[in-house]
Amino acid sequence: MMSKPDITLAVADPTIESAPASESPPRAPRPVNGTLIAGLGLVALFAGWALAVRFLDVPSYILPSPAAVWKALWSGLAVSPSDPLGYYLPLWGTLKNAAIGLAAGGGLGLLLGSLMAESRTIEKLLMPYAFALQSLPKVAIAPLVVIWFGFGDGSKIAIAGLLSFFPILINSFTGLRSVDPEKIDLMRSLSASRFETYRIVKLPNAAPYIFAGLDMAVVYALLGTIVAEFLGAQQGMGVVITQAQAVTDVAGVFAALVILGAFGILLHGIVRGLEQRVVHWGNRGRK
Repeated sequence: MMSKPDITLAVADPTIESAPASESPPRAPRPVNGTLIAGLGLVALFAGWALAVRFLDVPSYILPSPAAVWKALWSGLAVSPSDPLGYYLPLWGTLKNAAIGLAAGGGLGLLLGSLMAESRTIEKLLMPYAFALQSLPKVAIAPLVVIWFGFGDGSKIAIAGLLSFFPILINSFTGLRSVDPEKIDLMRSLSASRFETYRIVKLPNAAPYIFAGLDMAVVYALLGTIVAEFLGAQQGMGVVITQAQAVTDVAGVFAALVILGAFGILLHGIVRGLEQRVVHWGNRGRK
């Protein structure tokens, strides 16, 4: 005679609350619109500026109104690009010298930074002089540079290159030295040459550091060119500012500063865009 199978029924405990059938995943926070925030900040800045000039009765030779600055800015932009009274020719001269100085100083900084990262002897030989050069006030040595290279484009390029040299030197050196030793050992086990290790492992690892230095060097090169133009030049945005100061055209000075500030932001955006295209592996996982 066959016995009945033992069947055990699981009874749910009424004291345990059942989870909902479907629970929606938490919503990811919306990304912050940086352009919108920057635009709102700019509007707030100009509004506060205009209100301060109007209600505090600030003299125009101390702080001109935004309308006066816009008028001076438009008078230099609404002209032919070949007009010597406009902003186009001076701006072109300043940007050209800054770009050449950046290329020279940045290239030399990357080269020496790479050599110091590869050789302890070269590091001990050059690093003290690099820090000594960086500690010198550039405003103090700028007149010497003008005497050595003249009042032409040479002095502007030299000062721009001098200011852009150190950020790329230090950042490239730091990035090349921060490579994971296990990667170096792997390349050695594969019988890779020193240059192959530098090109395949070290340089890609240092790329974010190099772009960080380049981001600073771009602004420094522009600043160095302007400083050199203050000391003596035939054209450039520094000459425009000096001439406006000579006739107490404060609105013209502010207009030139607005142009330089706008180009500083533009150059920063260009460097960031290049970094996102070149250092693409650093942007993985970012939204």
